[in-house]
Amino acid sequence: MALPDADAMAFSMPGGESCGQARSRPVDLVHLARQTMGDRALEQQVLALFVQQATLVRDQIVAASTGERLRLAHGLIGSARGVGAFAIADCAVEIERNPDDRQVLKRLARLIDEMRDFIAAIGR
Repeated sequence: MALPDADAMAFSMPGGESCGQARSRPVDLVHLARQTMGDRALEQQVLALFVQQATLVRDQIVAASTGERLRLAHGLIGSARGVGAFAIADCAVEIERNPDDRQVLKRLARLIDEMRDFIAAIGR
């Protein structure tokens, strides 16, 4: 059985543009479509859960102890990679390497906000 074309299954952007440039966007929608076998309802559920998790991490990570910061970053890596939020995953890896780098923590917060706004825009 051939798998459906991931480009056709992934969300389309407002205005109907294709998701072919996914690497420049906060979430690689083609990757997400592959992960969810093209089930758009599942894509929406997974993204909603990821937004919840990521915003909780964003809100907790700066004030967390070093050990807790490492745990939060580690948990974010797998889920970010799973949905195709590769910039967030890469930033969380940097936090694991240097958990006290405030610039990286700020970048993570910015990336999470960009991802949240992107997902809100494609959900309209």
